[in-house]
Amino acid sequence: MRLRVTTQKNTHYHLSTFPHFLTHITYYDLRTSTNAALSHDHHTTWLRNSYLEGTILAGNKHVRTIFSTMLSDCPIFITLNKSKTITMTNQLSEQFGPRDVMEYDVVIVGGGPAGLSAAIKIKQLAASTKQEISVCVLEKGGETGAHILSGAVLDPIAINELFPDWKELGAPLLTPVTEDRFLVLSEKKSYKTPEWLLPSCFQNHGNYIVSLANVVRWLSQQAENAGVEVFPGFAAAEILTNPDGSVKGVATGNMGINHDGTPGPSFQQGMELHAKYTLFAEGARGHLGKQLIATFALDAGRDPQTYGIGIKELWEIDPKKHQPGLVIHTAGWPLASDTYGGSFLYHLENNQVAVGFVLGLGYANPYLSPYEEFQRYKTHPAIRDFFEGAKRISYGARAIAAGGLQSLPKLTFPGGALIGCEAGFLNMSRIKGSHTAMKSGMLAAESIVTALSAGRSHDELTSYGEAVTGSWIHTELHKARNVKPWLAKGLYLGAAMVGIDQIVFKGKAPWTLHHTHADHECLRPAAEYQAIVYPKPDGKLTFDRLSSVFISNTNHAENQPIHLTLKNTSTPVSINLAIYAGPEARYCPAGVYEFIKTDDGADKLQINSQNCVHCKTCDIKDPTQNIVWVTPEGGGGPNYPNM
Repeated sequence: MRLRVTTQKNTHYHLSTFPHFLTHITYYDLRTSTNAALSHDHHTTWLRNSYLEGTILAGNKHVRTIFSTMLSDCPIFITLNKSKTITMTNQLSEQFGPRDVMEYDVVIVGGGPAGLSAAIKIKQLAASTKQEISVCVLEKGGETGAHILSGAVLDPIAINELFPDWKELGAPLLTPVTEDRFLVLSEKKSYKTPEWLLPSCFQNHGNYIVSLANVVRWLSQQAENAGVEVFPGFAAAEILTNPDGSVKGVATGNMGINHDGTPGPSFQQGMELHAKYTLFAEGARGHLGKQLIATFALDAGRDPQTYGIGIKELWEIDPKKHQPGLVIHTAGWPLASDTYGGSFLYHLENNQVAVGFVLGLGYANPYLSPYEEFQRYKTHPAIRDFFEGAKRISYGARAIAAGGLQSLPKLTFPGGALIGCEAGFLNMSRIKGSHTAMKSGMLAAESIVTALSAGRSHDELTSYGEAVTGSWIHTELHKARNVKPWLAKGLYLGAAMVGIDQIVFKGKAPWTLHHTHADHECLRPAAEYQAIVYPKPDGKLTFDRLSSVFISNTNHAENQPIHLTLKNTSTPVSINLAIYAGPEARYCPAGVYEFIKTDDGADKLQINSQNCVHCKTCDIKDPTQNIVWVTPEGGGGPNYPNM
């Protein structure tokens, strides 16, 4: 029995196949704050600003969520009949006509390292075989690079393969690494790890300290020079499928929608982009990638994905204290020994220093604030001297997929594939993922060009997954597979076992550790902990959230629907605040969530969605998975200059 969605144009969106007696469709109406279920009998209803979720039930037991979507753009007419067909009629299509359609051979969602590398490689291969292959890249940021945030120390292995002459072409890899330092911090002291004790994952000879945003802007120029159509400011908001369930493309989100979901005076309807193959490269916890993983069960038999939050600032420091090419990593203070995390401090060109903090989102203490831990870290005696007399230039935050090989989902499905951090190719032991992301895009490109040459379309690119397994990506991730699980067991035991795993066994230990819990499952009740009192920011070295968001250049259209949606509006107070002391107000690095009092003294969660830097932490760490991040209007969010 197929559950499917039918639009006015009779386009079927295949969602899943399962026995009819397991069907259960629920929706949450954001206007009336009510939950309801569409019964197995004929049922129709109008929905606007509602959260629609389909699940498989065995009796009353939840087996699997097979799809979920936020109907925030417009009114939708839902019909569930006895044959289990959902008919969704878009009222905007009736009012404004069907969406325009653009046809391509390949559509790529996401203009980061993976997506642009895939686009470039496709064009390179097409040129070498004298084929005409049309390629389009959609990027939700206002410009390519606007949403790119990373440390970053770049391993040039992938860019060497993609552009052997990248130096002549002016790629912005300007600062080679000259020195590695790894410090273990106590509250007042630091202990430098001897070089002979440093695992190879912390040795960066031959790598470059870069602004990844600038590298991406350069890649975008190369892609356009090769004939790729790059569209910044357009957010892919919907997956389109063929009647057989294969992916046939995406639709961009509507622009100019009012807060209540109605078309505003500047309304512009989204566009459909159809392709023979669609690559998804949205980065960690991608909005559409999350749906694809659920719909096609791509995570079946895999470990839960685990994440970290990376928070970064860019500073201009005193030239006398600047050491171009210096790379410093730390572990220990200010985190407790049972909390996974650490810092980076990279000296770029032009007296600039990138300083950041990565904290694993599997932490248990609901009072912990990643943002405040980062601010506190900068006050350590071994760190703060770099920032005396310095000026902070920019700020940002982004979740990173850190599960590694054990959490890597199946990469392909009919009509497309996951590439880059959308899949989770980050090597957490090296704190590097750009090179693996680029390589994954290049391998997917090779598979696509082979398929198109054979006249294929909308089938499964199985050769891509096989190519990844046979590549240096797999070799690197296999070597690193036990590092994150060991470090999750605590700093001291973890560090000792990582040393054995990486130095003694060289990553070839005869065992593989596994991730057993998703990050949101790890949070413990607040009653088990004491509240953490963080120092007040001084405005010189440490700062509050709002002043940080200001220099991230974050902006969203004020009247658009809130893109940080709640399945149930009562859960933040009745569960999150009551049991976990409102952790969303602390784990968000941008001040999006705050608990306020209403006029009658009741608690209420206020969502300041205009502050959102698109880090996705709330979607990951919310203990009840009640928060669902959906894509806002294209062009919104941060605008990082050179992060």
